[in-house]
This record gives sequence, structure tokens and C-alpha cells, in this order.
Amino acid sequence: MPVVDSPDSRSAPVALSHDERAELERLRTELATLRSTPPPEAPPRARIRWPSIASAVLLVLGLLLVPVSVLSVWTHNQLSDTERFVATAGPVLDDPAVQSAVADRVTAEIFAQVDVQALATQAVDALAAQGVPAPVADRLRGLTGPLAAGTRTFVDDKVHELVASPAFVAAGQRALTVSHQQIAAALAGESSAVVVQGGDTVLDLYPFIEAAKQQLVASGFELAARIPEIHPTIALFPASTLVRAQSLYTVLDVAATWLPWVTLALLVGGVLLAKRRRRATMVVGLAVMATMLVLAATLLAVRGIVVGAAAPQSAAAAAATFDIVVRFVRAALRTLFVVGLVIALAAWVTGPAATAVRLRGALGRGIGSLRRGGLARRLATGPVGPWVHEHRVALRTGLVVLAALVVVLWDRPSGWTVLVVTLLLLVLLGVVELLDQPRSTDATPTAATAGTTVGSGDGASSGVEGGPS
Repeated sequence: MPVVDSPDSRSAPVALSHDERAELERLRTELATLRSTPPPEAPPRARIRWPSIASAVLLVLGLLLVPVSVLSVWTHNQLSDTERFVATAGPVLDDPAVQSAVADRVTAEIFAQVDVQALATQAVDALAAQGVPAPVADRLRGLTGPLAAGTRTFVDDKVHELVASPAFVAAGQRALTVSHQQIAAALAGESSAVVVQGGDTVLDLYPFIEAAKQQLVASGFELAARIPEIHPTIALFPASTLVRAQSLYTVLDVAATWLPWVTLALLVGGVLLAKRRRRATMVVGLAVMATMLVLAATLLAVRGIVVGAAAPQSAAAAAATFDIVVRFVRAALRTLFVVGLVIALAAWVTGPAATAVRLRGALGRGIGSLRRGGLARRLATGPVGPWVHEHRVALRTGLVVLAALVVVLWDRPSGWTVLVVTLLLLVLLGVVELLDQPRSTDATPTAATAGTTVGSGDGASSGVEGGPS
């Protein structure tokens, strides 16, 4: 028979051992602790700092527009201002390589129209027809070759003298003035001198030929008067380039006046929105320097392409012409490189780097040593020191803004101009620090206080990377 448990046997508690009871108590205590402990908070979500993103976007756009602004302003100035164009391209006529190439081309065009040997042969034949003995006529025919060679040498020398003369250079500059007006008209689609022929855009050389003809006639070479009115041309560039240039001219005519200011506004806005403004300023300065180096390398590569594409006999003239035409671009690149260097150095010097802090301290101690003794007391008790101390921030800001305006408004500032303005700015800021002295009732004008005005003040401000965003 199966054994059935009684109700008393099922409800009887099971006795726990000492270890089991201790483990049970431990588990109860742990459970109570877990129940009483609040659940852990969810990790905070990362906040998107929109001003930082906007700063990065503005800085990238501004730095991309820096080289575009430089090239657009230069191109627009050359295309729209005849005086600037002549100032840029005029020195090309003074270059010996260019003068030699022009003289050779003009000489070739003259002898293409005047065949001296054929004319001499015709003259001998006419003499023979008039009864000159045959042996004499034969000897005269033998002299036609040396006569033609001698005449060519004479003409070549005269043309070289003409091309190198100040009068011809002046005439060439006048021709450049007319040519620029014609090129501007061509870009506007209104020129008849710069035209498309056989897929190329060409320029008429008639003014040079006419000037050479008059000079030769005045020198005794009467045959030059027989040169008809001719219009040889020099191929400037493919016709498709003229079409693209006309479109580019329209864009530049509008953009070149405001694009640099837009670029400057983007860079300033990017710095102001940055969380670390000093670092952003340093990045802008270094990026401008790097951009100028890239543009300089690009110009060097373009120069190699231009010289390589020229004919061997005109390679030197092409190189000289390129160097003269882009010299103002290179000057602008050097100027902006120095501006970027000054901006980067200013951001670094005012920053928290140990070397910058030591440098500021040394400058502060140097200025403090100049204010020791009676000068410090006179500054503290007189009206100058307290006034400068009260307006020191406005004075510093005004000097920096004034220096920036001088560089911006200067007509074609060079790198040396930027350096000189920067040095004068530093001197004036040093004068402000020297005159900065609170009243004797507010602070004791001791040498120690004077020596720490620049160092401690800048050092305190340098500990903060940037102002509030």
C-alpha cells in the first residue's frame, strides 16, 4: 500500500542550520538594501553646442574664400582699371628678353613685306637691259645676296635700337593703354581689335609695325616706306578662353568689391562664436599663412606651364612677362602671409603657454623698471597716470583698431608695411603701459606694482582661453 503523508507531517517547519540561517539573513539584508537604493540615473545626453558648429562653418568658408578674394580683386583691378593695367604690364616693354623677341618679330614682318634681294636683282636686270655688260651684271647679281644680308643686319640693329629706346617704350605704353581698352571692350563683347580668328583670340600688331616703319625711314632706309598697312597678329589664347573670360569678367565686376569684406566678416564671426577664441584666432593666422604658401606654389607651377608652352626662342620673354605681370599678386601674397604671421603671434603671445607667460612677465618687469622712483609718483599724483589707468582698455582697443585700419586702407601695403605698423603698435601699447598708473590713494606706486602691471594682468587673462560663447 502507498504511504500517505498526514497533514501534520506536511506543515511541520524544516529546521535550518546555523549557516543556512546566517545566509538567509544576509540575503534579506541585501534585498532590503537594493529596494531602498534609488535606481541609477540615465547618463546625460551629449549637448550639441551650436555656436561651435557655426564657428567651424564660418571659419572654413572664410578661409576658402581668402585665395578667391585675392585673385578676384587682382584680376578685377587689372581688367577694369586701365591705369593699373599699364602700371602692371608696362615694365614688360623694358625687359631685354621681351625687347629682343619683339624686335625679331618686327624685323621678320618687315622683310616678309620687303624682299631686298629680289629688289636688288630687279635693279641689276634693269641695268643689264640698259646695256650694262653681261660680266658686270653677273658680278652685280652675285652681290645681291650679301646686300640683302647686310640690309637685314642694318634693319635688325635699327629695330633693336628702336625697341630699346625710351620713345618706343613710351609708345608701347600708349599702345598698352589702347590695347587694355580694347581688351576690356572685348570682355564686354564690344571690341573689333581683339577678335577670334581660326579658333584663337588674336591681338593686332599694327601700331608696332607702323612705329618701326617711321623709324627706319628716318634712319635712311627709304625702302621701309613701301611697307603697306599690314595687321599681323599674335595669338593670345584660345577663343573658348575669351568666352569664359567674358563670363568671369561679369562675375568679378560684381563680386570683387564685396567678396573681401564678406571673407573678413566670416572669419571675424567664426572667431567670436568659437568657445576658445584665442585658439581660433591662431588657427586663422596659421591657415592664412598656409594658404599664401599654396598660392605661391601654384603660381610657380603655372609659370612652368606657361614657359614650357612657349616657343624655345621666346621662352625667356614668356618667363619675364609672367614674372612682371604677376608681381603684384606675389606682393599681395607676401603681405597676407605677414598679416597671418602677426595674427598668429599675437594670439600665441597673449595665450597661456609657459614661454608666452615668461615673455609677458619680462616685458612687464622692463616697463616697471622704467617707472621706478619719481616717475611712478608723478604718474600716480598727476592727471595722466590715473586717466590712462581708467581708459586703458579703450586705449589699447583703439590702437589695435587704428593699426588694422591703416593696413586695410593703405594702397597696396607690403609685408614691410605690415611689420612697421605692427612695431609702431607695440611701441604705442608699451607707452600706454608705461603711463598706466592708478592714483596714489588707490594703489601704492611701488616698483613691484609697476613691474607686474603687464605680466600679472596679461597672465591672469591668459589663463582663460576665450570669452563666453
